[in-house]
Amino acid sequence: MTTRTFTGIPAEAFDFYDALAANNTRPWWQEHRGTYEEQVRAPMAALLAELAEEFGEGRLYRPYRDARFSRDKAPIKDHQGGLVGLEDAVGYYVQLSASGLMVAGGWYAPLGQQLVRFREAIEAGHAGEVRAMLRTLERQHWELDGQPLKTRPRGVAPDHPDLDLLRFRALTAAKHVPVQPWLGTRRALTTVRAGWRQLRPLVEWLADHVGPGVDPALPPE
Repeated sequence: MTTRTFTGIPAEAFDFYDALAANNTRPWWQEHRGTYEEQVRAPMAALLAELAEEFGEGRLYRPYRDARFSRDKAPIKDHQGGLVGLEDAVGYYVQLSASGLMVAGGWYAPLGQQLVRFREAIEAGHAGEVRAMLRTLERQHWELDGQPLKTRPRGVAPDHPDLDLLRFRALTAAKHVPVQPWLGTRRALTTVRAGWRQLRPLVEWLADHVGPGVDPALPPE
């Protein structure tokens, strides 16, 4: 199937998620699935396709929730996410929901040896580099989240100069764009592209130093 040219995120996409909030049932979904495919999924696929040459191929998440172990049995996610992954749990992210558009990136979950590698990089002298990137992102009004431990990692001294970084279990940056008429134009594309460009130094550093969830040098289990 040929991906269409991105022309913006239609108002109907935000309306879809507004309505879903009050009607998150399988019958409603089946009745309105065509709206989702045309007004939500198609423009998001077109957005990722236009960004692919610069950032890499992206993928859209499935709309269905895994409610097997949740008290909330709503079958459909309240957002549509798209990811360009550089490594496991490391990459660029964009999300559409009733509240607008979120542009984000970074390392969003510690998998395998990633946490070990991150701490090793900090201990090996990369703390200053990471702090400089985070200061730049803060000046650019990104919301930063490291999912920090409440205590300190085992074996780390309480007066370690980089204890705050060593507590991190992930490292992401995000910006939220509320619903506005210009999201229905190609300005939405330039906004995501500009945001991902600002995030590139951090995302690429994380891809290089946090790496894959499983060491590719190890034999499969």
